[in-house]
Amino acid sequence: TVKRSEDGTPALVMPYVRTPSQCAATLIRLLEDEPSEVFAIVCLNTKLRVLAYHEVSRGSLDSSLAHPREVFRAAILANAAGIILVHNHPSGDPSPSPDDVALTQRLRAAGSLLGIDVLDHLVIGDGQYYSFKETGHWS
Repeated sequence: TVKRSEDGTPALVMPYVRTPSQCAATLIRLLEDEPSEVFAIVCLNTKLRVLAYHEVSRGSLDSSLAHPREVFRAAILANAAGIILVHNHPSGDPSPSPDDVALTQRLRAAGSLLGIDVLDHLVIGDGQYYSFKETGHWS
């Protein structure tokens, strides 16, 4: 699904992604007030132009399912060269959980097999974000 504005038209997430902070600023506005956990992806071409924003799943207060098949289906259909993973923490604390770290590693491995780079994973909470890439959490 595509995030829609109040009048029902598709909301432009951002034309290009240059930095994690730029991407996070837009995604904070989209996700910070969600009452449940939302897992989404931003699909990008080789020049980091945004092709699509896709909501993969909605979960409960503290979890959301994100199976590689569901994550990469939208990326493949958008002909994406890379994706940015994003999800919110309704608790407001953007610190990643051990499950977040494991999921990120799993999705990076799946992306590698498919030829779709996972460029970052942003966790949004209370006007803040955690970037796996910025913090060196890529292992």
